[in-house]
Amino acid sequence: MILCSQIEGYLAKSSWIRRMFETGIELKKKYGAENVYDFSLGNPDLAPPAAVAEGLRELAEEAGKPFAFGYMPNAGYPQVRERLAEVVSVEQGVAVAAEDLVITCGAAGGINALFRAVLEPGDEVLCPAPYFVEYGFYAENHRGVLKAVPSKPLTFELDLKALASAISDRTRCVLINSPNNPTGRIYSLEELASLADILRQASARTGRPILLISDEPYRFLAYDGAEVPAIFPIYEHSVVVSSFSKNLALAGERVGYVAVNPAMPEGAHLVAGVVLANRILGFVNAPAVGQKLLAKALGHEVDASVYARRRDAMAEVLREAGIEFSMPQGAFYFFPRIPKGGDDAAFVNELMQEQILAVPGSGFGYPGYFRLAFCVDESTIRGAAPGFARAVAKALG
Repeated sequence: MILCSQIEGYLAKSSWIRRMFETGIELKKKYGAENVYDFSLGNPDLAPPAAVAEGLRELAEEAGKPFAFGYMPNAGYPQVRERLAEVVSVEQGVAVAAEDLVITCGAAGGINALFRAVLEPGDEVLCPAPYFVEYGFYAENHRGVLKAVPSKPLTFELDLKALASAISDRTRCVLINSPNNPTGRIYSLEELASLADILRQASARTGRPILLISDEPYRFLAYDGAEVPAIFPIYEHSVVVSSFSKNLALAGERVGYVAVNPAMPEGAHLVAGVVLANRILGFVNAPAVGQKLLAKALGHEVDASVYARRRDAMAEVLREAGIEFSMPQGAFYFFPRIPKGGDDAAFVNELMQEQILAVPGSGFGYPGYFRLAFCVDESTIRGAAPGFARAVAKALG
């Protein structure tokens, strides 16, 4: 056998998201792209802000200079870290310095570097379910174990009592994602403050601090005036991880960051550990081009009103089909309930017969639901309406 047993196992239960993406390619070949309604992948389809194009033109002129894209400090270009620290300071409501953050290869690279820096073999990473499926792989990459705690049905509020009960002597981190993929839920200030109290008490009991990690690539995308609470003022042992895949539509450029709460005791030591882990994992540093684009584009973002209109269109289509859902407060996903509490994989297969691509909730650790990514043209959303209605009729059968 050429592969290790772990990767063989991963291949056998490979990500539903990618599987549906590949199925979509085949369906589009067979029926034509205009007749396939693909809501499987959270791939932002809006053009980057004009500042990105302007930055690229400037970089083209810079490319002829020596060391234009050479090595830099592993934590990133100092001037980019300084500019980014200003942005994070505003978002978090506390003064964050350049020395408090590391620029990483996307949020995924940031989470992996952070886990490599803090996890011992067998350490647990608690995470509310549903959750982004790759979290489990990231924890296992670094000898940790993802321990999912189901959130409350349909509303997806944190089940604080269950989270408190799930904490053990091996709990090292609690990983949250707000606005959430796949539910669109924004955790309230009250929920997060209660969670912080739980973690303080548990940290005192276990004798080591439990980190609260907030994965925030959708922070910019909140609807109806909703605010995404900052975690730095709430909990001293907190870390923010984020990327610019969504707000600048730079998903393929792989630029993100890890920011450590400046109030954290030994925070500078944690930053040093993340910088080292970033290097020894082979990331070395975030892409030079992406970092320089970031310096030009910080403060700009895609037009979020487009996503708001699409959210309204998707809600209308689901209501007309008789599908139960909780209106997403942020991000660009719906996570509706399967009709009659049925099997999520079976219903997703039924949707596929209608050329509609979705992802079953079991792929996010929360069966009985399914995910729809509405980062697609509104015509695709409305064009899928008859197919949703037919699939529900069959399910209710």
